Amino acid sequence: MIHQQFISTAVLKAKEGKRAALKEALLKLINPTRSEPGCLYYILFEDKNNKGTFYMREAFKDTAAFEFHTQTIHFKNFAAQTGELMSEPIQLIELNPVSDIES
Repeated sequence: MIHQQFISTAVLKAKEGKRAALKEALLKLINPTRSEPGCLYYILFEDKNNKGTFYMREAFKDTAAFEFHTQTIHFKNFAAQTGELMSEPIQLIELNPVSDIES
């Protein structure tokens, strides 16, 4: 059985006045997540035209690796803060590659 990579973009919107705190909390996820054995990449972006809206581009070797990520202490610590920092729940957009990454 071939395991398909788990690729997604998480959309995270800060509450009014919580942009800096949300950004800091998201940045704290980067290094521990990148150290997880199944993490392929984990990159944080902020919408240039909509400050306080963040996008986490993430890829894991398979769904099990992503599920492992959601059970880590660093992710659970972040998740415990989302009600205070975010204006709406995390929107997770799962993606399937259509083209090759490189030409």
